[in-house]
Amino acid sequence: MAVTTAASRLGVSAFSDSIPIELRPNYTKEEAQIAIRAVYRQVLGNDYIMASERLTSLESLLCNNSITVKDFVRGVAKSELYKTKFLYDNFQTRVIELNFKHLLGRAPYDEAEIIKHLDIYQNFGFEADIDSYIDSAEYDENFGENIVPYYRGFSTQTQQKTVGFTRMFQLYRGYANSDRAQIAGKTSRLAKELARNTASVVSGPSGSNDGWAYRPSAKGNAPIQGFGNGNNGDRLYRIEVSSLNLPRYPKVRRVSRALLVPYSELSQTLQKINKMGGKVASITLA
Repeated sequence: MAVTTAASRLGVSAFSDSIPIELRPNYTKEEAQIAIRAVYRQVLGNDYIMASERLTSLESLLCNNSITVKDFVRGVAKSELYKTKFLYDNFQTRVIELNFKHLLGRAPYDEAEIIKHLDIYQNFGFEADIDSYIDSAEYDENFGENIVPYYRGFSTQTQQKTVGFTRMFQLYRGYANSDRAQIAGKTSRLAKELARNTASVVSGPSGSNDGWAYRPSAKGNAPIQGFGNGNNGDRLYRIEVSSLNLPRYPKVRRVSRALLVPYSELSQTLQKINKMGGKVASITLA
């Protein structure tokens, strides 16, 4: 599936180069095991699973062709294992973000989708909410009965909102990363963007690229410092920078920050950033 020509730069090559896993009729137990591992990886957000945690009864049903991949996905998503990892200790908005990622392979498009699933959860319970994803026309159209869900939010698709592409990068933090081991912890990744109906910054996994690791401040406040001495009536620009090497002791490397710079000093500032080894993630009007 085509993701983007910048797949390697954005850290999503693993999905750009992969083919969806499907269990076809008369599949072998070895093929079933491949699908089982893929479902665990997808639905459990690449989190480590111990041998004692495996859902062996459910696995046996799939290996014996008694259930479909879709049934297996449903069983994993409703299991106590899934609830322990993603439901009990998370805010509900974060749970919904993860359900979209794990079961539909994309990020929520707008706040209306969050509200819809909050309503289902509050009125009918967690398992009914899980059913609402898996029994949806969207799931059937993309995965059917026998395809393991995958991250399709990185690729351009018919009837998919473009904003889903940028938001997916807020939920995905690298092929070797787990959904329980991210820097942002248990907080929602998309609450602000969804509330404001704005697109997210494309921020690739740290260390996978040359300039996409910028993270805004936790409170979302604008910086009060810049390289310049004042704007002198110029329009101010916000420059988001990563990987700056600051001349201080002890030496701090790969510092990310945002700067406010007047237009008259924009070129000079960009040159200075380049000399300091920084990478410009974005330039926008302040």
